[in-house]
Amino acid sequence: MHSFGYRLNALLTFAVTILALMCAITSLSDNLNTPSPSAEIKIMNINWFQKQPQGHDEVSLTMNVSADLQSLFTWNTKQVFIFVAAEYETPKNSLNQVSLWDAIIPAKEHAKFWIHTSNKYRFVDQGNNLRGKEFNLTLHWHVMPKTGKMFADKLVMSGYRLPEEYR
Repeated sequence: MHSFGYRLNALLTFAVTILALMCAITSLSDNLNTPSPSAEIKIMNINWFQKQPQGHDEVSLTMNVSADLQSLFTWNTKQVFIFVAAEYETPKNSLNQVSLWDAIIPAKEHAKFWIHTSNKYRFVDQGNNLRGKEFNLTLHWHVMPKTGKMFADKLVMSGYRLPEEYR
């Protein structure tokens, strides 16, 4: 017959194999979830729009962000990282992205929210390209699972325009 050590090794190998298989199956089951998040961002005020001494344009916004991201949460979701970015084109770059605000949502109970805030990070363009510029506000999210692959997506909200003159 086999020794105790051989039997213990076989049992542990079998247990670890089953555990890895269960993790793989549960991670794949997350792909069956089809999230349908919704969000709306309203610019309430442009606090200031100025030219910095270095010649760069800077904007400060006050905005209302409301979102229902509960459908992003499953049994496998650890947390969701979200951020709002301003996206616009310039003659030099086809896509400029500036992060304005971010947050971490730790649980499904906190995934439906409304917040009135100013941009947390500076909205600065390296140049003087922002006067009269149309831009999009995009809500990006990154779902961080307990096990498996992290995924990201976004909602783009268009139709915003900066003033023609500095304030």
